[in-house]
Amino acid sequence: MRTVLVTGPGGAGRTTVAAATALAAARGGLRVLVLSTDPVDTLGAALGITTGSAPAEAAPGLCAARVDSGAHFRAELLALQERAGSVLDLLGANRLATEELTELPGSEQFALLRALRTCGEGAEGGSAAYDLVVVDLPPLHAALAALALPEQLRRYLRRLLPPERQAARALRPMLAQLAGVPMPAQWLYETAARWDGELAAVEALLADPGTTVRLVAEPGPAGADALRTARTGLALFGLRVESVTANRTLPQGSPDTWLATLAAQQQKCLAEWADWYGARQPAAPVREVRHLGGDPRGLDGLDALAADGALAVEPGRVDADEPWTVEDRLAEDGVLVWHLPLPGAVKEELGLVRRGDELVLDAGPFRRILTLPSALRRCDVSGAGLTGGVLKVRFTPDQRLWPQTK
Repeated sequence: MRTVLVTGPGGAGRTTVAAATALAAARGGLRVLVLSTDPVDTLGAALGITTGSAPAEAAPGLCAARVDSGAHFRAELLALQERAGSVLDLLGANRLATEELTELPGSEQFALLRALRTCGEGAEGGSAAYDLVVVDLPPLHAALAALALPEQLRRYLRRLLPPERQAARALRPMLAQLAGVPMPAQWLYETAARWDGELAAVEALLADPGTTVRLVAEPGPAGADALRTARTGLALFGLRVESVTANRTLPQGSPDTWLATLAAQQQKCLAEWADWYGARQPAAPVREVRHLGGDPRGLDGLDALAADGALAVEPGRVDADEPWTVEDRLAEDGVLVWHLPLPGAVKEELGLVRRGDELVLDAGPFRRILTLPSALRRCDVSGAGLTGGVLKVRFTPDQRLWPQTK
């Protein structure tokens, strides 16, 4: 199964491009699901239907659905309340009813993660319901924050509720029988284990070679600023960019001076994007989608948007980026060098802190905590430098931990 995550700056036409991408793939014979995270039914408006949490057929081979974050929040909170019911009753707590639950900020991200996990179910065994899932994500910065959540939350769970410290496993049933209620640690660890499993499934989907990001932006200063920052964040979180969709491009050679000037500005921006993303390995082509003179609506409008093939999706799996590598230079100068590709990173905006077996890396507004490869855990950080969009972190072996040669 292929998964294409569509995001970009706000107002760039992400939803329309996602809908047109999905429709073009369905026209080509694939079974496609297009999923929106927008609380307003913008996806349904583009397709000419009404979407809900259950997939609805929009065209032959194409189903559309919308994440209902409010319903997800209520269901999760009620389920958690039910699992902790005995403890809550012991404490004299008043349970919350469905009708009094109001969605809290941040619930949209968790609903999105659940939807991604559901989409990935059955993919490994070849029994997935769809050949392609196109996800219309929130605007770029919010999308990156949501996609980084599974790794971050799993780390928090492991630190706050370490599985290896589920103390007195054998005693808990006896203590629960004496107290008459399940011990808090029991349901707490069970809940943490369930969450960890669900987050691991989302992580696996995002790390799958068949999952890529399609960036959508309108050529211009605002789009350029967003994509300039995004390329560092995407690389930091290990997200593969499949292509950059330059939406609403204007025709060149217009006799109208005003239109000709705008078109020239767009072409300059497109050249920059091609340099930023086309030079990567693997390269992400910049594909132009022409301006239709208005917002496409309905299947005919979406077909017109994808008519030139710029929104096509390859049905097979894509090549994965080269993994972050460790260069062995022990024979040369006694160090190991960890290469971390960070295209677009600025030296002044980088931060690097070693904490135990982890490396805290800041790149502009983004932060990721990386677990060190096993060989580097027995080394000390001795320096770092940014060269050609690659952060090279130098490690010197700790002689107290490194195997000694005779």
